[in-house]
This record gives sequence, C-alpha cells and structure tokens, in this order.
Amino acid sequence: MKSIFADLHIHIGRSESGQAVKISGSNNLTFHNIAHEASARKGIEMVGIIDCHSPSVQQDIIAYLDKGEMEEVAGGGIRYQDTTIILGSEIEVRDLGMKAAHLLAYFPNLTTIQDFTAWMRKHLKNIELSSQRIYVTAAELQEEVLSRGGIMVPAHIFTPHKGLYGACTDHMSALLNPSGIAAVELGLSADSAMAGMISELDEYTFLTNSDAHSLAKIGREYNQITMKEPSFEELRRALMREEGRGVIGNYGLNPRLGKYHRTYCGNCQTILDDPQWLVDNCASCGSRKVIRGVMDRVMEIADRKESYLPVHRPKYHYQVPLEFLPGLGPKKLEQLLDHFGTEMNVLHKAPGEALAQVVGDEIASYITLARLGKLEVDAGGGGTYGKILKS
Repeated sequence: MKSIFADLHIHIGRSESGQAVKISGSNNLTFHNIAHEASARKGIEMVGIIDCHSPSVQQDIIAYLDKGEMEEVAGGGIRYQDTTIILGSEIEVRDLGMKAAHLLAYFPNLTTIQDFTAWMRKHLKNIELSSQRIYVTAAELQEEVLSRGGIMVPAHIFTPHKGLYGACTDHMSALLNPSGIAAVELGLSADSAMAGMISELDEYTFLTNSDAHSLAKIGREYNQITMKEPSFEELRRALMREEGRGVIGNYGLNPRLGKYHRTYCGNCQTILDDPQWLVDNCASCGSRKVIRGVMDRVMEIADRKESYLPVHRPKYHYQVPLEFLPGLGPKKLEQLLDHFGTEMNVLHKAPGEALAQVVGDEIASYITLARLGKLEVDAGGGGTYGKILKS
C-alpha cells in the first residue's frame, strides 16, 4: 500500500485544436497541461479530469497515447510521468420539480468513456462542452454510468450554485439511488464537521477537490488516499474503503475562505457573517434578496443538533493554498518551487527554517500557521472568496 495525493475535479478550458470545453476555464487548461502541472509542479499523483466526454479532448488523449507520451494503466486510467489521470465527466441534471444539480462520473478507460459519449450525445445539446444539462432523469444517468463500470459522485453538494443539497433537494435519496453513490464531494465552502450534521451522509467517503478552472487552482483542495497503486480500480476500492484502502485525509479550504460559505445580500452586496445560523433577510438593508450560504443551508436541513463523525471519517485538514497567503506573489512562488520542487513539498514537508531562508520569515510563518489551522480568516459569500487576515 502507498499514500498518494489526489485532486479529482479539474476542468479543461480548451482542447488543443482550440475547441471550447469549459467556457469559464482558462485557455491553457488542456489535457496535457493539466497532467504536466500536476506531476511537475504540484506533486499530485492522481487527478480526475472531468471533461473527458468531449470528443475533441478524446482526440487529444489518443494523440498522446499514440506518441507514447502517455500510456493506459492496466487497472484503469492514463499515466503521465508520476501522475495517473482518471477520465471523468461533470453533468447537469434537473429532475421534474427540482432545480439543477451537478454530478461527477468517472470511467476506467478511454474506450468506456467514448461509449458513454455516444450514449450521452443523444440526450444533450452540445457534447463538446462541460457541465451540460442532460435530458434524462438523474436515476437514468446513474444507471448508465454504473452499467459501464463507472463511479458516480455528487459534486460540491452544498453550494447554492447547482449543489445537490444547496440547490436541488433536502435528501439525496430523492434524486439518486443511495447504493450507487461511491462518495460525495463537499465543495470549497464546507468541511466534514458541517456535513456531519446530516445523517444520510454517514456511510459515504468524503472528497475534497479543487474544481479548478485554471492551472494555478489545481490542488487548492485535495485528498490523501491509501491504495496499492494509482489506478481507477484502486480508486474505486479506496472510495468503498475495501481491504485497507481509503481516504486517510481531506485537505480543504477553511470553509470561511469558500466563496459561498455565508449568506450574501444581492441588494447591498453584504456578506451576512452573523453568529446566528439562519438568515432570512439582510441585517444591513432589510432585503430578502439573499443567496443562502452553505453554512446556513446545512443548518436548515440538518437532522442533528451536533455533528457526528463516524469512525471511518479521516481528519479534515484546513489547507490554505499558497496563492491565498498575503505577500506570496508569482515570483516568490517560483522561488519556492525552484527550491523545494513541488507545492506538496512546500505545504507538507519543507521545514519552517528552510522556508524562511527562501521567502522570508513572514511568509514562512503563514505557511507554518496554515499547517496548524491557525490562520485568521474573513468569511466569503455570494461568489467572493474569503481572505486571510494579516497578522
């Protein structure tokens, strides 16, 4: 068994032919660039690229396989240098009487996801684009994914922007077959303790992923997973916690840094960071035009008064991405990477004294405090990220 770092929600902005895939994604977010960034700069051994249903992306994959720069893994996935890529898709569903929700589907190999693409193109308007609305029920989509040996994971479940709980339903079982869900993704504005207020989540593995729309955002949230080797089949077994495999650490933003953590007033643009859990109208202007924040939504649907973490639940580490740290710009980030190799080395392994020698005492102290979960945070909401407060 080995321990690896995995970020399983990364978007593609464009194919190498210039075809738009994720409209809001950076143009340099190509299949190859993601693989290289994860392996060479981030130090992440497994990434899930969730726009691989796109035919133009599949052509890029075939080209790199043909050139020998990448290879298919026997247990599923595509290997590039020290990183295994899991092929996936993010899909929007909207069942009758419900709002939209995003679901993640992962597949063992290129042939399987190409077959899924052939089925999916009959049920949506543009097969090339990411996160498209599919015109079948969520249950039917789930069945199609599972029948191909795939894995289904509800995405960013608490966010007001198309999260299953945040926008769609109070109960996951109202949308999907609970036995066909491999794990759930918490999203940037929630942590394990918040999710522990909802009993139907007890049995599931929690994932913390970046939902990256740019190369820099890869690894802003990630998981530490024990598995025999980085492959699709080993990932499946880890999510089901089989024979010593499993997620042993969730590394995510302090929820207060997430851009949907607290309720936000659309009238006066105020983040309602009130000690009270539930906010129905703005304390500043009285408007009821508020966007329900993740914390407030969790407490609205919670069926417990106190959070419960089952014995299989690993520690949730408040990991602050380097780009959030005050005073750490691109130049100093490059100095850190030149000296320590990858972001994972900077975040987890480099001694504080060595960090200080490269970027100075103040930034080194921020990194050390981030490891301990002791940085002070100003809450985010309404689409605006929270901020690290200067000491």
